[in-house]
Amino acid sequence: VQVVESGGGSVQTGGSLRLSCEVSGYSGSGYCMYWFRQGPGKEREGVASVDGSGSKTYADSVKGRFTVSQDNGKTTLYLDMNGLKPEESAKYYCGLRVACTYCSDGACDGGGMYYGHGTQVTVSS
Repeated sequence: VQVVESGGGSVQTGGSLRLSCEVSGYSGSGYCMYWFRQGPGKEREGVASVDGSGSKTYADSVKGRFTVSQDNGKTTLYLDMNGLKPEESAKYYCGLRVACTYCSDGACDGGGMYYGHGTQVTVSS
């Protein structure tokens, strides 16, 4: 399974970015996908999730500003980010959780997870 994130970059406060996540090599069912981020010295934080039925959840801190979506083939996950803040500077990762059991607040639980190397987002003030 290969997961490749892209679309990161440097923006000023209030700017926008669109992240993309391409997944290949996975053919199972019952999975969910979500974006998470980890900034310097911070814990990993769920941002936005999509489960197998298409239901979406978001971290409270990004509701109304970030939007997660998938392509029809469900092999590509997107994260549209608006109104970015300096404290949201982090490396953003896309995760595919197999045997998904539960998604809430932008993250999902279940079996093992595949994820990529991440894409860096830097927001300057």
